[in-house]
Amino acid sequence: MEHTRKLRTWGGFLLLLVLLVTFLIWNLLAGSVRLPASEIWAILHGGGDLTQRRILLNIRLPRLLAAMILGGALSVSGFLLQTFFHNPIAGPFVLGISSGAKFTVAVTMILLLSRGVTSSSAALIAAAFVGAMLSMGFVLLISRRVRRMSLLVVCGVMIGYICSALTDFLVTFADDSNIVNLHNWSLGSFSGMSWDNVRTMAVVCGAALILLSKPLRAYQLGEVYAQNLGVPLRAFRAALILLSSVLSACVTAFAGPISFVGIAVPHLIRSLFGSAKPILIIPGCFLGGGVFCLFCDLIARTVFAPVELSISSVTALFGAPVVIYMMIRRQTKRT
Repeated sequence: MEHTRKLRTWGGFLLLLVLLVTFLIWNLLAGSVRLPASEIWAILHGGGDLTQRRILLNIRLPRLLAAMILGGALSVSGFLLQTFFHNPIAGPFVLGISSGAKFTVAVTMILLLSRGVTSSSAALIAAAFVGAMLSMGFVLLISRRVRRMSLLVVCGVMIGYICSALTDFLVTFADDSNIVNLHNWSLGSFSGMSWDNVRTMAVVCGAALILLSKPLRAYQLGEVYAQNLGVPLRAFRAALILLSSVLSACVTAFAGPISFVGIAVPHLIRSLFGSAKPILIIPGCFLGGGVFCLFCDLIARTVFAPVELSISSVTALFGAPVVIYMMIRRQTKRT
């Protein structure tokens, strides 16, 4: 039994790594301008055509790395929220956290751009974090009054709609030509990523993914059990909220709101490993989120090229059926 479990774990990680490498390479090759493998090899070794070199090194490579990092961060954030609320459909998008971050980022960008000031990555992340924490605060206040998790999710969705409506008003009535470009960002997109963006998101997400595996495992087994193991529950809950909010804020600041990744991927990873141990699920979610977003971004870029779909539309197309299937399967097991 133990041998079978180990084989399943190693097999799961191997599958995720193979898929990750496959979609990384595929994303490098595919696009409105197709780059042959020989040309990519030459560029990576310092040669190649100048135009294709710029496409690869300044556009595609930062974009696919951003999709991988942000997809991983979003799925880990969803897993943490599902653990905290003990709710299988809790996630940054569903609970309105992403929409709150989107609203404050839009306000910050409009205020800065209207004054001719370029918004830095740190300012956008800080603004997104404030919005994420405000939305999370409302959800936590509601959770004290509402006992049924289904009602909590509905309230989270309503908060998301309110924040999205306010953001749409801001974007619609913006006058500055630069601000009008917020429309594409508000729909969700990995386009326009720079190496500075990639470095910033890597540092923020890496710092946010602190070692929570042991207390998180204890918390999953029950609050009384966790307390008996010496886990300070109040501090741990605060750390869990902060961590999930930082990860959601980082994603929203750079790519806008992205739906269903934070809900669907944790379910897929639990099914893949047949376990809920955080020491397996957290790295598995990070890899799985990266694979999922690389796949969806590939679809968004190439299916109707040169027209590009919003990433949130594609993630919803593939993520929503996964959530529906998992919920039906969960209900079937109970009956």
